[in-house]
Amino acid sequence: MEEVIVTQERSSIGIIPVHKKTLIALGLKKKGQSKKHKMTPQLKGMLQQVGYLLKVEKV
Repeated sequence: MEEVIVTQERSSIGIIPVHKKTLIALGLKKKGQSKKHKMTPQLKGMLQQVGYLLKVEKV
């Protein structure tokens, strides 16, 4: 499985509540925070939903 590092680049203030919950599910609460995840179909869907707030890098 491919691993990715997900970094929150934009603030979650004023975004749709469902998107805020998706960020929390990814383990991101603050701007600048990063988490390492394995790429799965579920993760790919989450990244597609809130991709405008994130930066994704392959490891």
